[in-house]
Amino acid sequence: MMKQLRKEGINIGRYRVCSLMKQLGLEVKRKKRFVLTTDSQHDQPIAENILNREFYPTQKNQSWTTDITYIWTLQGWVYLAVVMDLYSRRIVGWSLDKQMTTTLVSQALQMAVHLRSPPKGVLHHSDRGSQYASQRYQRQLKQYGMVCSMSRKGNCWDNSPTERFFSSLKREWLTGHIYPNRETAIQDVQSYMQYYHSRRLHTTLGDMTPIEFEKCA
Repeated sequence: MMKQLRKEGINIGRYRVCSLMKQLGLEVKRKKRFVLTTDSQHDQPIAENILNREFYPTQKNQSWTTDITYIWTLQGWVYLAVVMDLYSRRIVGWSLDKQMTTTLVSQALQMAVHLRSPPKGVLHHSDRGSQYASQRYQRQLKQYGMVCSMSRKGNCWDNSPTERFFSSLKREWLTGHIYPNRETAIQDVQSYMQYYHSRRLHTTLGDMTPIEFEKCA
């Protein structure tokens, strides 16, 4: 909050921000406990952890990460799959659906490829979930010339930037909302994507947005 206000030309300190927030009845949204949802109980081949927590590539389209999360609505669950370019933390592809299938993650990857037109050799990192290990998805990776990397079993820290994005989405945007249907939730997630890329400051990017960071590169 302090950094955003300073960026907008308001000279203010952290304690003054805390004081004003208290006066206005504003509270920081706290993180919720992480829930493991990956289905790694399958007989498909598992790739080596090539990324090995190297989360700061020197250029875009060098290392991508991907994962799935879920959002509750009164109509049932809606699932979100994203593809993140680690260079700028930009979400270059995403897909939402009522089922957590290979099609969900495949559509997110297709969006990323269409947006970025990456060269061959992009490192693609995911968890060991059945969607990512499936023959269909692996064929797609080979078609795009991508190198497959997977986290170690049950280790969410091997994909922490993507997990952090999901945490920010839920803590900053979705907490407290009761969506009447999936369509409303999908529209709200799309609104967050616009905010995340063009307005949300990232400490790892020198307090720039993903779009600003890529333009300065």
